[in-house]
Amino acid sequence: MSEKMELGKIVNTFGLKGELKVYPYVDYIPKVKKVYIKDNLMEIERARNQKNILIIKLKGIDSIDEAEKLKNTSIEMDRKDAPKLPKGTYYINDLIGFDVYTDENEFLGKLDDIFNTGANDVYQVGKILLPAINDVIKQIDTDNKKIIVHLLKGLI
Repeated sequence: MSEKMELGKIVNTFGLKGELKVYPYVDYIPKVKKVYIKDNLMEIERARNQKNILIIKLKGIDSIDEAEKLKNTSIEMDRKDAPKLPKGTYYINDLIGFDVYTDENEFLGKLDDIFNTGANDVYQVGKILLPAINDVIKQIDTDNKKIIVHLLKGLI
């Protein structure tokens, strides 16, 4: 079985014809054709943005009753089908668990999570929150699963 990656979460139904409101974790869901929901492979017929929510229509889900059963579930895709990213950008799932060191070789811990604040991403290492800006995140070494950071004065 191939590795899956989460694309978003179905948060509600939309209308009466089986459309779903999705909170997207990535911006390319409209380009994806096949997704997994509750481990079932499904086809996206159409997708459109509505503010910060995505409205999708899945093939075979044609009523509000069918759509209702999918609320609060994740939308996933095969990792191997994920779009290639530009140099210097990474999928969050690929970085979680990396060792995080300061530029003075002090081990801070493992990367627990990455979340977006609107202005920039924030890397969480234990109780430490690091803004994902060039002044702080100095190097991401995917071969050695290591991130080098520079701690600005007052950061921790």
